[in-house]
Amino acid sequence: MKIKPLADNVLIEPEKEEEKTKGGILLPDTAEKGRPEKGKVVAVGPGKTSSQGKVTPLQVKKGDTVLFTKYGPTEIKSVDEKKDYLIAKEEDILAIIE
Repeated sequence: MKIKPLADNVLIEPEKEEEKTKGGILLPDTAEKGRPEKGKVVAVGPGKTSSQGKVTPLQVKKGDTVLFTKYGPTEIKSVDEKKDYLIAKEEDILAIIE
């Protein structure tokens, strides 16, 4: 299954969280972990279409590492790849990490 975002949507592979705290304590898989806020862009849509029909391209591109709002993106699961992804609007992306 290939996922292709539409309009100004971005497909993001969330970054795995640290399994160890800064103090060196290992966290089990059952520990309450927050939603990720950082990830790698896997695919982008063509851009947002204005009321005049002009397409404005996105500022992010495939391969960028981005910071995004915690609860803005929608979680999806790829059955074929057995991976979790997030789909976010470009406005939910806060920054590109260089």
